Amino acid sequence: MSLEHHKDATLRYQQQVDNSRNYVLPFIQQEFPQLEGLRVMEVGCGEGGVLTPLLEKGCHCVGVDLAPDRIELAKNFLQKYLDAGQLKLIAKNIYDVDFLGEFRNSFDVIILKDAIEHIPDQEKIIGHLKQLLTPRGQVYFGFPPWYMPHGGHQQICANKFLSMVPYIHLLPVPLYKGLLRLFGEGDDVVVDLMEVKSTGISIERFERIVKRQQYKITRRRFYLINPIYKYKFGVSAREQWKPIAAIPFVRNFVTTCVYYMIKPE
Repeated sequence: MSLEHHKDATLRYQQQVDNSRNYVLPFIQQEFPQLEGLRVMEVGCGEGGVLTPLLEKGCHCVGVDLAPDRIELAKNFLQKYLDAGQLKLIAKNIYDVDFLGEFRNSFDVIILKDAIEHIPDQEKIIGHLKQLLTPRGQVYFGFPPWYMPHGGHQQICANKFLSMVPYIHLLPVPLYKGLLRLFGEGDDVVVDLMEVKSTGISIERFERIVKRQQYKITRRRFYLINPIYKYKFGVSAREQWKPIAAIPFVRNFVTTCVYYMIKPE
């Protein structure tokens, strides 16, 4: 059941804007109440929907994505901000020397929304981001913990039944692949799901990396029901019950989304 927004870039952009305006932006604003003039970069910006509410509030933004086609889509949606000089959109790897040369110590906020769970060397990128922050800078992360019911992104499956089955991504690789093939999933879906399986990240692993890379957590929020599920499944966001959120490991299985703000110590 490949969801409609997976195929419709305009719908995907509109959903990103709504989610960012109602959830991501207010969360960031708890650390940065004054948004106008804030320098913001999003890693894996896609169509640019997450950045749109920040641009509307007067932030100066840079969107970076490895996929040139998605950067082109973002340009179409955000042309007025490009023309005004308020936004740069770049198809580039943030590890590139020239990128670091241009943007070292440049950003008050760096955003990784539904991105860190797709990045192979998470420790490397979290450490690298320090070089791009201003002295007051912080990094926002929003991601689904790996062990949660659909932490493997199996909702992208073409088979409706398979897309709704929870926890199947936790099967050993041979069994998981075999199940996907049995239900007729194509090579592209299987490759995508295996990549997510190799990079999925738990709450505990994320917090260990943050500590090792000498950041401190300034704010965090756990959701029982991910705000993005409004568009996927028609259900309203709900924060995780605090006693559950306090139980290491167990919380991963019933927490569908986490938000963090972190800053270098």
